[in-house]
Amino acid sequence: MNLYQTNPVPEALRATVAEVMLIDDIEMARRGGGEMPRFVGRLKLEAEAAYDIVGPRLKAMGYMGLLQQEGDRVALLVAPAMPAAKPSRLWLALLLFALTVVSTVVVGGQDLDWQTGESFFSLGSGLAFSASLLGILLAHELGHYIAARREGVAVSYPFFIPMPIFLLGTMGAFISIKEPVPNRRALLMIAAAGPLAGLLVAVPVLILGLALSPVHNMLEVRAAMPATGFFTEGNSLLYAGLKILVFGRFLPSGGDDVYMHPVALAGWAGLLVTGLNLLPAGQLDGGHIFFALFGPRAAQIMSMIVAVALLALGFLWNGWFLWAVLVAILGQARSPLLNEVTPLRGPWRALAVVGLLVFALVFTPVPITEVITP
Repeated sequence: MNLYQTNPVPEALRATVAEVMLIDDIEMARRGGGEMPRFVGRLKLEAEAAYDIVGPRLKAMGYMGLLQQEGDRVALLVAPAMPAAKPSRLWLALLLFALTVVSTVVVGGQDLDWQTGESFFSLGSGLAFSASLLGILLAHELGHYIAARREGVAVSYPFFIPMPIFLLGTMGAFISIKEPVPNRRALLMIAAAGPLAGLLVAVPVLILGLALSPVHNMLEVRAAMPATGFFTEGNSLLYAGLKILVFGRFLPSGGDDVYMHPVALAGWAGLLVTGLNLLPAGQLDGGHIFFALFGPRAAQIMSMIVAVALLALGFLWNGWFLWAVLVAILGQARSPLLNEVTPLRGPWRALAVVGLLVFALVFTPVPITEVITP
């Protein structure tokens, strides 16, 4: 339906778009309580070259263009330009980081002498756990931050979330992207930089932690512990492989398992967080990587597939039920790219595939198992 006659578009705007597009239709899309022109048609030249021409001209006119795929055609949504991004509050980022240091030290310092069943607090263990875990999380968020800044995208400082009642003492950290990302290549760079940077820190931390961890017969450990519950960590392919590297055998095996040093727990948590972030769904890092590689329609379908898969995994670990609901609700959100049409090429496609392969290596189907001692 052509709404151009009933919703006139400024001639200068139409002429600007017509320089790069054979316009078949002009619709008025409703967003945020207002109407915005949406030009549908076929580009006269390659999408990246077309946007390089029309993008700056729209910006000079006070607009922002979002180039999207529309079947075998393209659509250019023209919206008012976004106001300049406000600077982030550095004091808040530093305060939250300091509080997260405290909460992770408190949680990481809780220890148990399994031979006597006595619990105690170890400041050394708490500091080792906190430094290891926050080093991994900080590397992850700085990877996103640096990549975004290199791509010219305004982004907030990393904000950590202290959570002293949680198993790890923190719910992780996040950064906020304050404006649309230019294209799929930039989206891939920003999305992949976080998990890969975090993994580069997590792997050596985990190897060191495993080297510090004894191997015990867990039946003896459980028998010696007081009547209480505790958690055992799950295996990913990478975690299982690193245990073979350090101990020379697959664990758990024959009742033996790793009695994790706090540094090992932090390294394992780093792999777990990386796997969660790389789920190929919605606005997660893995969802952005999948979007960059395959486009918006395939990304929406994959989000639904992931939600169903997580629902099934919920019968192995009930935490996946919540993740399935979150992915189902948020998985259809579209990444706001200025140009989502231009596909990845060459080494950028290879980088996206690497990101998906890393997910396969670090994903943990059953992250934790609760064990109740008699």
